[in-house]
Amino acid sequence: MFSVGRFALFLIIAGAGIGVFWFIQQPVTINVDSPKAVAEATSITVETEPKIIPPTNTDIEPQKPLENPPEIVKAVYATSWSASNEKKLNYLINLIKQTELNAIVIDIKDYSGYIVYNTDLELPKKYDAVELRIPNLNKLIKRLHDEDIYIIGRISAFQDQRYAIARPDLALHSSSTGAVWKDFKGLTWMDQSSREVWDYNLDIAEEIVNRGFDEINFDYIRFASDGNVKDISYPFWDEKTLKIHVMRDFFKYMRWRLPDEKISADLFGLVTVNTDGLGIGQHLEFALPYFDVIAPMVYPSHYAKTFIGFQNPAEHPYEVVKYSMDTALYRAKIYEANLLEEYGTSTPLPPIAKFRPWLQDFDLGANYDAEKVKAQINAWDEAATNAPQYYDGWMIWNPSNVYTKEALIYYESL
Repeated sequence: MFSVGRFALFLIIAGAGIGVFWFIQQPVTINVDSPKAVAEATSITVETEPKIIPPTNTDIEPQKPLENPPEIVKAVYATSWSASNEKKLNYLINLIKQTELNAIVIDIKDYSGYIVYNTDLELPKKYDAVELRIPNLNKLIKRLHDEDIYIIGRISAFQDQRYAIARPDLALHSSSTGAVWKDFKGLTWMDQSSREVWDYNLDIAEEIVNRGFDEINFDYIRFASDGNVKDISYPFWDEKTLKIHVMRDFFKYMRWRLPDEKISADLFGLVTVNTDGLGIGQHLEFALPYFDVIAPMVYPSHYAKTFIGFQNPAEHPYEVVKYSMDTALYRAKIYEANLLEEYGTSTPLPPIAKFRPWLQDFDLGANYDAEKVKAQINAWDEAATNAPQYYDGWMIWNPSNVYTKEALIYYESL
């Protein structure tokens, strides 16, 4: 059983947006399908009548992407609150400078649905979905780029609280009550088939790359789980089209909207070994053609008992990550072989995503000390020796944004 401390951490992790999903092991079947500013309104009273001074934009001009981005990305996650807190930001910058890290992932729109910066987009402002946690985004980008840090903006796509309030017609509903549907954590979701919802998220992505972000990381690009999903009524999805096909079409549309941008996809860790869509519409081979990077969330604590024979997978980080990523690489190589057969050797192949898994640096199921964090990094490094062309580093998640420095120093990477 969890202690009170473990249960509290579980709530923190869920609230931070990890989207806890207890993985259930199923047989590994390889069945590859064919190929804005700080707005400080002030007023000055004159002798005649008050005069309202318009909001003043204190941010600087949009930035350009990092001139020399790293070939291999090694990142830590930061909430928007951490990114806007001077002390926390200094801690993260120093951590990056003193270790093998070279990148940071920052929430731009998290599970709350708030856009956290000084956006120029009209819809988030109209929907009361802006909360200036990072009031001067361009200044933040410049500061990080001046430190030669690669910046990834994280967008929670279909799990969104503010959008559901403003546009309940686009949100999932309860078929039994007619109210907006909520999962077990009380969180609302948008319809995964709505083109309007797609564009809303991609407009945000376009804006932040134009501000100077180096990459966009999309999370919650899936159907809802962790709730009474049988009670969901979908305003747009016809419930006949396979979920994996809905998400495939969304991935394809994302690439069409962002043809030249670097984009990454957070997928459930079990997507690496399952081919059934997991009930959420995530299928590895349907993501490989459309993203630059696939980021499986292979947190060992999130796998169910008996996964690859372990009663507590969290106690076996090396084995869980190695098995998951070995399987992902095996499937990617089969996918590439199928493309070669279809296109031949004289024609350039369509792009295939690389892998950059999310790794665990939080206590859940086990005490995640330096040894356990480093074991995950080593497992992925060793798995990728058989397919280095698919290796794109790793990302470390801790909801409190406090990381185990000892695990991030003096290791051999590819």
